[in-house]
Amino acid sequence: VNTRVHNIQHNVPPMPVASSSNETYCTFTLAPDATAGGLPSQEEISKDLESNDDKVKCFALKAAIMAMLSGESMPKVLMQVIRFCINTNDHKLKKLMMLYWEVVPKYEEPTSAELLADPGGKIKRKLLPEMILVCNALRNDLIHPNEYVRGSMLRFLCKVKDEEILGPLIPSIKQCLEHRHPYVRKNAALAIFHVHKLHGDNLLPDAPEVMEAFLLAETDVGARRNAFLMLFNQAEDLAIQYLASNIESVMGFGDGFSLLVLELTRRVCRKDANQKSRFVRVLFAMLTSESSAVSYEAAWTMISLSSSPTAIRAAANTYASLLNNPQSDNNVKMIVLERLDTLKKKHPKIVQEILMDILRALATPNIDVCKKVLTVAMDIVSSRNVQEVVTVLKREVNKTAAENNDATSSKEKGVEYRSILIQAIHSCATKFPDVAESVVHALMDFLGGGPETGSIQVILFVRAIVEQYPSLRESLLNKLIMNLEDVTSSGVMCVSLWILGEYCNESMLLKEAFEEITNQLGEAPYLLVTETADSGAKEESAPKKEVVTKNVVLSDGTYATQTAYSEQVSAAPMAVNKTSSLRKMIVGGDVFLGSVVANCLTKLCLKAENASEAKKMTIKTVLTMCGIVKMAELTPTAHRSSVADCKDRISVQCRALMDPKARKVLKDTIINKGSESFAEFLKSLNQESASKEDKEDTSTNVQADDMIHFRQLRANAAQGGDIDLDDGTDLQRATGGGDSSVSELKHVYQLSGFADPVYAEALVTVHDYDIVLEMLVINRTPNTLSNLTVELATMGDMKIVERPQSCTIGPLDQTNIRASIKVSSTETGHIFGTIVYEDGNTKGYINLNDIHMDIMDYIRPAFCTDDVFRSMWAEFEWENKVAISTTIEDLTVFLDHIVASTNMRCLTEQDRSHVNNFLAANLYARSVFGEDALVNVSVEKKSDGKLGGYIRIRSKTQGIALSLGDRITNVQRALPEKKSF
Repeated sequence: VNTRVHNIQHNVPPMPVASSSNETYCTFTLAPDATAGGLPSQEEISKDLESNDDKVKCFALKAAIMAMLSGESMPKVLMQVIRFCINTNDHKLKKLMMLYWEVVPKYEEPTSAELLADPGGKIKRKLLPEMILVCNALRNDLIHPNEYVRGSMLRFLCKVKDEEILGPLIPSIKQCLEHRHPYVRKNAALAIFHVHKLHGDNLLPDAPEVMEAFLLAETDVGARRNAFLMLFNQAEDLAIQYLASNIESVMGFGDGFSLLVLELTRRVCRKDANQKSRFVRVLFAMLTSESSAVSYEAAWTMISLSSSPTAIRAAANTYASLLNNPQSDNNVKMIVLERLDTLKKKHPKIVQEILMDILRALATPNIDVCKKVLTVAMDIVSSRNVQEVVTVLKREVNKTAAENNDATSSKEKGVEYRSILIQAIHSCATKFPDVAESVVHALMDFLGGGPETGSIQVILFVRAIVEQYPSLRESLLNKLIMNLEDVTSSGVMCVSLWILGEYCNESMLLKEAFEEITNQLGEAPYLLVTETADSGAKEESAPKKEVVTKNVVLSDGTYATQTAYSEQVSAAPMAVNKTSSLRKMIVGGDVFLGSVVANCLTKLCLKAENASEAKKMTIKTVLTMCGIVKMAELTPTAHRSSVADCKDRISVQCRALMDPKARKVLKDTIINKGSESFAEFLKSLNQESASKEDKEDTSTNVQADDMIHFRQLRANAAQGGDIDLDDGTDLQRATGGGDSSVSELKHVYQLSGFADPVYAEALVTVHDYDIVLEMLVINRTPNTLSNLTVELATMGDMKIVERPQSCTIGPLDQTNIRASIKVSSTETGHIFGTIVYEDGNTKGYINLNDIHMDIMDYIRPAFCTDDVFRSMWAEFEWENKVAISTTIEDLTVFLDHIVASTNMRCLTEQDRSHVNNFLAANLYARSVFGEDALVNVSVEKKSDGKLGGYIRIRSKTQGIALSLGDRITNVQRALPEKKSF
């Protein structure tokens, strides 16, 4: 038997009492083995219950339970169970009997005359006579000598709601409070809590006093916790009184008791803020608890209830210790970092004190935790701690280099981790120029290696520092010239040559840079055939091979002849390939790099035109450019457009070097315009980041005449409190967050018509991988509808996990039905179904409207670099091409509309100050299932003012490409209308 027990906790609302005698509420599920081949009839079940074999009885009793859960009444089975099963000692059968007592009808069915006399359905029902025997059996188990039989019966009573059944058992339940075994006592305390919560003073008027006396004498952790839970919910004053008298011993009462104390603290202080001083000692004591759950809750409670620096500092230190606790998993660390991120917005100076403790979490192997740590830390770096922060970041960068060199390392975080470290160092250097010199010199040692080592991020960082800090240019340029021979990546080499061409202005730097570049290039021509011209000589000098034949004995004793080749080892050492990486890339056919080299040498020659060696430099540059053009023409893999572009650029540069008139016109453009454009680019980036910070700092405006409660104002003044400490709706109104019910109404779907006998509507809530349907079903007929079932089915990658149970609804009554659906991909899905019910002897069916699941519920904006976007674009095979058809006439407005409607992020920066007739942008998003969605928008403004073009969508799966295409097709036509109030 598989059971799912409903545990009684302080935050679980009481279960609704059945509105009809036919409605069966259960808190368990059974394995379907009893229904294999169909359920037996009532007579067969009654006959099997008379068997002497306990296994046969178990099977029959399970079949009876399944039948009653399906809507069958089975009235004859009750007496058979009382006669043949009630005195059993078999544990499995006894457990099944408890489940049977839970679902069996306990009251007589009302007659038709009673129903007509009281159409509201509030008829006082009469208990079945057989229930007297059942109560006696339950009492026998409550006084059973075996403590586990007693304990299991007490747990079962926590699910019984009927006052007539619970009343005769109250003395036995109280007697269990004095049992010698703690298992019985703790379940007895829970049973008393349940009875008092449901029936109050009718059955247990002295329950709070009994629990108070029980608490004073109890020593077991679980029993004490359950007793305090009862006082916490039913007699708050007694709970506070007990806590005040035992405040010194609270830490020894267990984690469950401590969590109850914390919730009691929040509840009391929310009602009366003057009570905070009574709980300060216990809160500070719980901050140092060995339990992570208790210390976390204590820190959260401390921040919620107090804004004093002492309390905030103690809570922040607790968060830091939890963050660096070796027993904390990645989920715990992410939650703690979220709390610290919220805390720093209100108390940045206090969080600055634990900045180094936060950075210790960078030792975590998980890349997401490291990203969050740097996000939290970079906002609170100040001039006092920037040196320590930079030291930690440089040490982490060096660790990544050691991992790359160590073949046995795990390399879990890899290149992405080094990239975010370099970005963090860049941020520190931008804010605090004093540390820029030491940082950038250390990072320039990582220029060697391919793009996977993070060298491209390093050179981009160097480029920004060289532009922003003129005082550091000379030392950085000297360092770059020295490290140029170590660069092996084409992208890094291009940026390095651009930096040298733009910022080398001194005569010594010009000479050193020109010599280093030309030495690494070597002499023209730059063709692959020249590199293998001496292949014949190499073959002659290669060691000769000799054939050696010998006889060998095989494993079976036979003889065989073995022939092998042997090489004579040459006494001369092997020649080392001394070709520089720059020449290798040029000879390999990198046409774009050749254009960059020609541009760099041209700039150096134009800047050194007054030097003594200017003529030699010009001649050498022209010869080099001729070799690059020859290489571009003879390279078979080069595109025609790149070859033509290379020729055009180099021809212009040759004219600037050799024609005085052209030099006069082009010199200023070639030398100065590049650095000026880059300076404007950096300025725009700084302005954009500053505007983003201003947007984050702006608070929501609230109307002066909006009605709010003073309790919410007091909670806001606490600074750092959490929403769930107060009434969520009122707090949202107080902070200008809007009414949450408005957003919920958008996800309400009407399933049936108003004229149907049964009206149904569903509230759809999407929790990433799960969809929860909360259906409201209303009986609009004057008759009782029995065995009403909402039969659901899905289409797409969705699976129904929890199906709606059958129920009985009285005349003009209503009920709520819940269903859970599991989602496994982002493909468009549909939920459809039928309502089946019985009205007397007739069956009714109502077909429900389909629920269309929107792909926007699973799409989240994300970010990736241009290189990653291009690689995924080339890799993904599914593409959906959507033609643009819209009434919008502005390019940027259309792009913003597509971005907002698809919940994606635009990766392409747009210059909105210039008016163009063409726009191209890349959009990127990820689903909650880890699926990537790529969108390319190419739109132009035609001569008639209308927009035209295409939107291309690519993904790894077909579903997300089609769903996004349908979404764009539906929303692109026009902007949504603004509602006027």
